[in-house]
Amino acid sequence: MPECATAPETALPCIEAGVPALVLAPMEGVTDGPMRALMSEIGGFSFCVTEFVRVAQTIPGPRVFRDHIPEITDGFRTRAGLPVQVQLLGGDPDRLAQAARVAVQAGAQALDLNFGCPARTVNRHDGGALLLQHPDRIRAIVSAVRAALPGEVPVSAKLRLGWDNASAIHVNAERAAEGGAAWLTIHARTKCQGYRPPAYWKPIGEVRQRLGIPIVANGEIWTVADIRRCRDETGCQHFMLGRGALASPTLARAAARELGIRGAAPTRTFGRTPAEWLPLLRRFIDISAAVVDSPAYTAARIKQWLRMANHDGGMAWADSLMRRQSLQGLLDHLGALAATDGGDVEQQPRQDAPTPVACPAIL
Repeated sequence: MPECATAPETALPCIEAGVPALVLAPMEGVTDGPMRALMSEIGGFSFCVTEFVRVAQTIPGPRVFRDHIPEITDGFRTRAGLPVQVQLLGGDPDRLAQAARVAVQAGAQALDLNFGCPARTVNRHDGGALLLQHPDRIRAIVSAVRAALPGEVPVSAKLRLGWDNASAIHVNAERAAEGGAAWLTIHARTKCQGYRPPAYWKPIGEVRQRLGIPIVANGEIWTVADIRRCRDETGCQHFMLGRGALASPTLARAAARELGIRGAAPTRTFGRTPAEWLPLLRRFIDISAAVVDSPAYTAARIKQWLRMANHDGGMAWADSLMRRQSLQGLLDHLGALAATDGGDVEQQPRQDAPTPVACPAIL
């Protein structure tokens, strides 16, 4: 396994045995460039992973990577300096190997392979979690990509416990390791579970004990207490945060302190009140404006984010924001909520509903 650089100016998106790390999860249509930029400004993460770049019948060229990974212009780093790992998704070893070469020629310093996406559309087109039913294909894909790249560029893989049987993780993880994966990230649910709780961390620990490569634990980590329980159950030092980090934006900073990650800054608990969210969402809007010329799209993204953050029903005030149709209307209403500490505000006139704007998936 390539040794990970540790100096901040040369740090790679890399997992190293014995060195705790936190990774921002790739979430299609959620942790895009603006969200990665914001999360890296808040701090706590060691690196982040892009949404998947789909490799189907054609090989994505440099323009595809430039269009869908804005950090490419900054050497695959966010503006705050957080390293970015590129994730590919597909089922053909040769095409994935060629796509990986294109990414590295564009400056990518590490590649991840997606064997965990549970989306039906992805699975119907020979990608993501579908491969969990074909362990030998996992090995062939990892091996082809590993062989296509310089030795100093690490290749990793992200898996779920299985398609419908959690015990499948043992053979799938073994095949990925045989193919040359430098580390594995394991989401603690099967494809058929989707994102329904609970997560099953125990098999992750069993894989970690059997294989000689680092394992990153992922799934149902919403609090620092969850990090502790997952660490106790799996023995892992490396964790990937997704929905939990978006629901509590300072979670990564608190988790980094808990794990003893070098340079972790002190933080306070994020209150999840309108007053806490208001400056955060304003900053997200500013970042988004540089890459997305659509206030309606940004408003849809904010609503998506707040729905995710309200997973436990603890932000009842957020429901009223879903009725705001414009970005400015949403901000104005949030400001009014912040001024009343989340209490009732005077009912504002409903705006004319424009044509709905979808949040398109990036590749």
